[in-house]
Amino acid sequence: MANPFAPLRPALEFIAREGQVLPATGQAMEDLMRPDHAEVLDGLRMGEDKLLDVIMESPNREPYVELRPLYRTHKHLLRYFLDGSARTFFLGDVIEGTRRTPVHVAQVGAAAVFRKDSGQVHVARSTHRIVLMLDKQAVSFGDRVEELVREAGPGFMFHDTMEEDGETERTSPGKEPRSRAAHKAHHIMAQIEEELGRSLPRESGQWLVLDGSLGKDLYPWRAVKEFLGVTKSFSREPLFKLPGARGGARVNLYGLLAGLPFSARTCAFSARSGQVVVWYVRIREQRHLDYPLMGVVKVEYPNPSQEPVSSELIDELSSALVAERQATPHGKDVRWHAHLYAIYLAETAVKNGFVSVEVLKAGIKWPGAQGT
Repeated sequence: MANPFAPLRPALEFIAREGQVLPATGQAMEDLMRPDHAEVLDGLRMGEDKLLDVIMESPNREPYVELRPLYRTHKHLLRYFLDGSARTFFLGDVIEGTRRTPVHVAQVGAAAVFRKDSGQVHVARSTHRIVLMLDKQAVSFGDRVEELVREAGPGFMFHDTMEEDGETERTSPGKEPRSRAAHKAHHIMAQIEEELGRSLPRESGQWLVLDGSLGKDLYPWRAVKEFLGVTKSFSREPLFKLPGARGGARVNLYGLLAGLPFSARTCAFSARSGQVVVWYVRIREQRHLDYPLMGVVKVEYPNPSQEPVSSELIDELSSALVAERQATPHGKDVRWHAHLYAIYLAETAVKNGFVSVEVLKAGIKWPGAQGT
């Protein structure tokens, strides 16, 4: 097997020649995101909408709507499911004079799976990238490192860890590049997901389900129809004004979901000035779970017209989501209670395209290290 990281060797050799390298113990250490990145990101994308008090559907005005699962054998709405993944590894620090930057490599990818009427699922399209990251402004040779990575080929990318992108600096605030790397890789992953999702050759009626909240910038999706975002980990901050007598009751998220029965949805709320319609669906019975937020997914539907969305459409999409609970990655993912199985298959497809940690450690070694 050829070394998949061999094209990065010129960049690593150049870094080692221009600066003093302090390698990571064990050659590479995985860096993780903390706290829950999806939850933090969902809160950021909600913007200033901390109180959701506008009902964005018609004609329903009930706080909760009961649903009957809509199985694909009756009407097959949800066909494409898209997810991404990113793994980030710390390779070591490079020192130039009094300055220093950590060096990271990330495996980033996205995959969309397509489900046939028979129920068979196959990978429709996937993308994988290897990303080298460092703080380009912390060393004098950052531009040359970027050039060498770009010369490595289309499967390789360079990113400045400290470059602002509108999200990374908010999900991982601070001036420490190492703490930002995993968050930066996740932001790159989200961009790859969106590019892949917009490029799928879908026919009318073939809905696309994106894992996670819809991106901050919906403009690139303006010509794309029939898609929605489904989030397993969502912000706990919003307050909700429920419809009802005397102006309705105001509740927090826990209060909203504690009263949400199994196989039911909440009413749909306006978010981002009406450009997104948001509601919650309970796909698993609460009595089998630990607390009210388990077994619930948050749904985001793009609404460029900013007009109320048909309650019938929301019911139909929600009913199809309830039907997706029938298979689950129980024991394989801590979020099994809110996982759509086809999304789990897309995530698995992405991770199957990553090389193992053992191969990564064997394939990426600083010049001069033992065994190179």
